[in-house]
Amino acid sequence: MAARFQLTFDCADPDRQARFWAEALGYRLEDPPAGFDDWDAYWRSVGVPEEELGVGVDSIVDPDGTGPRIWFQKVSEGKAVKNRIHVDLHASGGRDFPLETRKERVDAEVARLVALGATRRRTLTEPGVDHYAVAMSDPEGNEFDVVN
Repeated sequence: MAARFQLTFDCADPDRQARFWAEALGYRLEDPPAGFDDWDAYWRSVGVPEEELGVGVDSIVDPDGTGPRIWFQKVSEGKAVKNRIHVDLHASGGRDFPLETRKERVDAEVARLVALGATRRRTLTEPGVDHYAVAMSDPEGNEFDVVN
């Protein structure tokens, strides 16, 4: 049996990161547990210190229930080095489509993500290679790629 897991992003502003990634992935903000008005109230009830609270939403879920839950954990230190793991967002519809169509779709998704607060870092392509991607970073500098 496969293991269940969640992805966790260390960050300074969990609410902003949760909202960005919910939009980027088509996820939804996760409701707090039953009986709590918000996540901070829940975390207080289980003893999390006030300085560790994110003030707002800190997790997102796949509305279809198939993808992993993603939690945004507030940490005091900033990002210092390149990620050792990153997200690839597939935006082109796959290799059944011509490369030019895939490029247009990737570029459209990149533009949407930039409008949400991402930064375009570089284009990943080589002449004669059937691949196109754009390296990006989220609002706190975590690297991810939009790929075909």
